[in-house]
Order: sequence, then structure tokens, then C-alpha cells
Amino acid sequence: MSSDFEGYEQDFSVLTAEITNRIGKVPKLLGDEKKQMVSNVEKQLEEARELLEQMELEVREIPPQSRGMYSSRMRSYKQEMEKLEADFKRSRIAYSDEVRNELLGDDGNSSEIQRAHLLDNTERLERSSRRLEAGYQIAVETEQIGQDILENLSSDREKIQRARERLRETDANLGKSSRILTGMLRRIIQNRILLVILGIIVIFAVLMIIYFSVRGH
Repeated sequence: MSSDFEGYEQDFSVLTAEITNRIGKVPKLLGDEKKQMVSNVEKQLEEARELLEQMELEVREIPPQSRGMYSSRMRSYKQEMEKLEADFKRSRIAYSDEVRNELLGDDGNSSEIQRAHLLDNTERLERSSRRLEAGYQIAVETEQIGQDILENLSSDREKIQRARERLRETDANLGKSSRILTGMLRRIIQNRILLVILGIIVIFAVLMIIYFSVRGH
């Protein structure tokens, strides 16, 4: 399971490196070449999101005792993804402004103002997105904790049931042992009583023999 996660990690690292490189090239390109680069980056960002989803699914399948390390790495990758998307948005805004200036032929002053507004709105959207992502992550972790608690409760219930069954078996065995010991004690007492009676009979017989012997002389 962890090997699958590490494989996705390697793919994600290679892909994000390529995205970073291409985002840096967007402002330097012109015309159709720039449009193609923007389209390629959009496709790669979508692939990166799909990889993150696969990695998150793998983390959910990892045992709880080993999941903490992978969850921490996932948070780091999500932050990296957010940064890439923010950089790409800024790059696209710059690209849109440049195209608009080329088409309208203005001095770019109004474009700069619009760009500032767009950047401000973009940052607000990013903050909202981060809050939503954090809320989603908390919900996922809470759900996982709930599942773990239910699994632990189910396991404890099974252990308690097995313990009860063992106690019943032990009680039954103790009852049998008690009956056996009682029978043995009863037979021992009976045997001792018989030995005492036999002893008394023997002594009485010896005394009678002595008595008649003395009387005959």
C-alpha cells in the first residue's frame, strides 16, 4: 500500500516540477505559443489534482498507527498544489492583460488597476479555497477518527464476549472439579470409617481370644 503511495509521490514531484517550469515561461511567450503553454499547464494541473486524490485514497487505506506521517506529507503536497495554482492564476492574469493591451492599444494604466483588483480578488478566492480545503480535511479526519473509534469499539466488544465465554467455560469446569473432589472426599471418609470399624472388630476379637485363653487356664 505504501509503495503505491510512494509511486504517486514520484509522479507528483516530476509533474509539479514541469508545471513550475512552464508557469515561469508563460509571461515570456507570445501569441499562439503562449496560448498552447497555458493550455498545457491547465492539463497538467488537472493531472496533479487527480494524483493528489489517488494519494489521499491510498492514505485512507493505511493502518491508523502509520497514517500520521503520510497525512503530514499530504498536507505539504496540497500546500504546494495551492501555490502552483496561485502562481498560474497570476501568470494567466498577466497574460490576459497583455493580450488586452495588444488588442486595445491603450497605455496600460487601466489594465494595471484592473490587474490589481483581479489579484486582490484572486487572493480572496485563494483564502476562501484554503479555508474550504481545511474544513474538508477536518471533516475527512473526523470521519476517519469516527471509523477508527467504531472499529475499536467493535474489537473491544468481541474481546469482552470472548472473555465472558471463557468465564462460563471456567465456571463449568470448576463445577465439574468441585463435584469430583466432593466424591473423592466422600469415598475417603467412607474408607476411613470402614478401617476404624475393622480395627475395632480386630481389637475386640483379640481381647476375646485373650479372655477365653486366660479363663480356660
